[in-house]
Amino acid sequence: MGDEVEIISDGEGIVVNGSQSAVQRFLDDRGWLSDARPFDLNRIGKDLNVASDILDVLSEAADQSSMYLKLTPESAKQLREAGGLMKTKTKGISHAMLGKTGDASMKWLQVQDGPTSLLTNPAVLSGAAGMMAQLARQQEAKELKQLLISIDGKLDDVRRRQRDEVLAKMDRVSFVIEDAMTSREHDGDRETAWDKVKAEVGTIAEVQADALRAIEALTDKAADKKRVGALAKATQEIESEVGVWLAVLARCFQLQNEYAILELDHVFDTAPLSLNGHRLGIDAALQERRGKIIAKTGQLMNKLDVAGDVARENVLLHARASRAVINSINAVGSSIDDFNVPFAIEPDREALEPIRWRDAIRDSHQLKNAADEAALDVGAAILGAGVLVATVVLKGGDSKDSSDGQA
Repeated sequence: MGDEVEIISDGEGIVVNGSQSAVQRFLDDRGWLSDARPFDLNRIGKDLNVASDILDVLSEAADQSSMYLKLTPESAKQLREAGGLMKTKTKGISHAMLGKTGDASMKWLQVQDGPTSLLTNPAVLSGAAGMMAQLARQQEAKELKQLLISIDGKLDDVRRRQRDEVLAKMDRVSFVIEDAMTSREHDGDRETAWDKVKAEVGTIAEVQADALRAIEALTDKAADKKRVGALAKATQEIESEVGVWLAVLARCFQLQNEYAILELDHVFDTAPLSLNGHRLGIDAALQERRGKIIAKTGQLMNKLDVAGDVARENVLLHARASRAVINSINAVGSSIDDFNVPFAIEPDREALEPIRWRDAIRDSHQLKNAADEAALDVGAAILGAGVLVATVVLKGGDSKDSSDGQA
């Protein structure tokens, strides 16, 4: 291969193969080297029944260097901007050959099938894709564990107990899967590991469904309140509660990822010809579950943003409460963004900005809202501009002081 590298992708990650210096240079030039992991091509020959000539190709490729990288939105964008990879005959797998690995333009060479190409046998690509799927699930599970540590640091004792009570339903599942994963790491018998875990997936799904219903309830809580004082209380409760349910969902996904790794081991051993289709099915199921959670958290944020608009439009009489609403909404949004990171989902929402009291006093819309609410509060109509200003100053005094002296 010389200075060339060969790249295969399943859409979620890439394997880069070539001489050690070329692979490292390719990854390092793009800032990817520190996130890449070794990829053992020899395992394909061990796990799949492939012809002897394919084993020779794999042996030759394995004598070089192969590294796996789980794609981030940024690295995926770089690949697309380079022209994208070419589809192969194996569904869901793309490929390219790159010359001059130090070339920052990263333009692909035309790929020709040949004895040194990984494309010579669909079984090789299917096996590589199966291994890539397992590495992606391992990386995701690792990131979810780090997320759980981060969430735990933000929960008070009451919320931790609440989270632990829910997760207790999965204690048996957790023990069984973690035991099987430990056995796998020590090259234990894979079928024995699979026999231990195969009946446990339903419990994870049940707890995940409960967590989604809890997030729906938080969404309803955000939608029920119309006045700023009530919104402040509701959004603060949502802020404290959402961490509990994001932690539960993260734990569910971590266990589902580890379950998927063991499931693919089972398919490697028992139905290698079905490996690629099964891999695609697992990925589709994971994507569907992610989609449901993204939809539910998206609905929650939409309702909270509506509440934020109400708070921002009623600063004169509720500066302190308005700021509390905005702060809680932004905290919830940040927690959801952190939750999405392991799934390579980029945040698409900007934090809400509070409106200063001194700016609100110059806003006719804010003045009208304050006048309308003041009229309702005292049960009398506003008689003129003088009464309007007097009412705003009288009732907004404490709120003004609470907004960091910004009047």
